[in-house]
Amino acid sequence: MELDQLIKSCAKRNRRAQEELYLLYEKKLFQVCLKYCRSREEAEDHLHDVFINIFENIKNYKGKGSFEGWMKRIAINKAIDKYKKKRTYGLKEEKIQMLSEDVTIAADELPTSIEDIMELIRELPDQYRLVFNLYQLDGYSHKEVARMLNISEGTSKSNLHRAKIKLKEQVVALKDIGAVKNEK
Repeated sequence: MELDQLIKSCAKRNRRAQEELYLLYEKKLFQVCLKYCRSREEAEDHLHDVFINIFENIKNYKGKGSFEGWMKRIAINKAIDKYKKKRTYGLKEEKIQMLSEDVTIAADELPTSIEDIMELIRELPDQYRLVFNLYQLDGYSHKEVARMLNISEGTSKSNLHRAKIKLKEQVVALKDIGAVKNEK
């Protein structure tokens, strides 16, 4: 079925069309969910919630821009909403002084697989992980990230900086563990 027809059928709550759409996009959207969640299990739950949201709102898709991009925004916004709800229960906006040095990780220091890198990103504290993903991986500006997360631009920048510091620490720790294993 053509994508336009599939979208129209999903808007009419056709179960077969919904299943076809799910099968068509589940892997791509799962990767988005995995970026914003702590574990595969949480990402699977998030994916389920994202598709429910997509099917409930597909009638609002106007055909402007990419449909895949529209679904990706739903996945990202759901993750942000979840973070905001959690944040209202005790997390505060961090006021961190920016360090002037840029944090870089040499290519030979990086883990060898993308899965290992994504695992390190998933281990970041929520506020760092969200800013890192939105800015570094999804290309949003600090102004956009600040608006999306209800934080200041300065906090967005400092959270990105702290995320990079934590990632570098994690990479160094992994390298040290690898060196110890190789010595044995």
